Amino acid sequence: MSELVAEIGDPGAPAPGSPTRARQVLRRLRSDRPAMAGVVVTTVLVLAAVFAPLLAALEGQDTTTFHTQLLDSARGGVPRGALGGVSADHWLGVEPTTGRDLFARALYGARISFTVAFGTLVVQLLLGVVIGLAAGFGGRLVDATLGRLIDLAISFPQLMFAIALLAIVPQSFPRPVLLMLVIGLFNWGGTARLTRGQVLSLKSRDYVAAARLSGAAPARIALREILPGALPQVLTYAAILLPANMVSEAGLSFLGVGVHPPTSSWGQMLSTATTWFRADPMYVLVPGLSLLTAVLAFTLFADGLRAALDPKASLRGGR
Repeated sequence: MSELVAEIGDPGAPAPGSPTRARQVLRRLRSDRPAMAGVVVTTVLVLAAVFAPLLAALEGQDTTTFHTQLLDSARGGVPRGALGGVSADHWLGVEPTTGRDLFARALYGARISFTVAFGTLVVQLLLGVVIGLAAGFGGRLVDATLGRLIDLAISFPQLMFAIALLAIVPQSFPRPVLLMLVIGLFNWGGTARLTRGQVLSLKSRDYVAAARLSGAAPARIALREILPGALPQVLTYAAILLPANMVSEAGLSFLGVGVHPPTSSWGQMLSTATTWFRADPMYVLVPGLSLLTAVLAFTLFADGLRAALDPKASLRGGR
């Protein structure tokens, strides 16, 4: 996590929110082909998740209907036909043992994966930005106290405690909401550390000193003068966190403490597909490649956004 924070770089040029600055960032981003490819792919995937009911209806299938007639009972429930039962009625085939349509389940699985990733990001930004802003702008005692809290959050054995917490919460609690809270509460430290570093750098700027001399309240200075200057780097880091959140959700669902059937997510689908990778590779490839594509696309976009926001990116070669 700390390596990602260090990679983001300087706190940005003056007037980060100005139209000129915005145009420069947009121009650099447009000239970055991998980043734009990431934007296109993520847009397509997000739209597919949003319009999952329409796309599933276009195929003529849903996520819950069992098509047992398409399974070979003599082989333990493996789908009949090539590529896991791919046909005009089932575009990506069907699940072993149940016969549920894979295309529909992958679409609805994308909904869960994206919802949890974005919801977790909101929790991380709220906690990280507020605590980081308070640590960087507060006095020495406040900074020391919150700094130790941030260090504790970063060094905390997150996976172990997340699994334990998810396992003991009653099943009646909505699992996607629970995943957002658990992943977010255990992964806000990097955002807080980045925000604190940006605030410490920005609060010594001349325009902040001028705001103090004008008699502005500390809260106003923090929110109106310092926070806008820190936001570009925070948002860049948020773009890096999104694919990490998707992997966290998939990992927890894969371990059996995330969403449970009949609700589908890519991680949950991979969890049930591991015993079928020899008999029905499509059952593993559909959620696996979907997750890989989404994470790669978000990562390419995040890397391009970081380079576009860094005024020295073109001098480092490659962008």
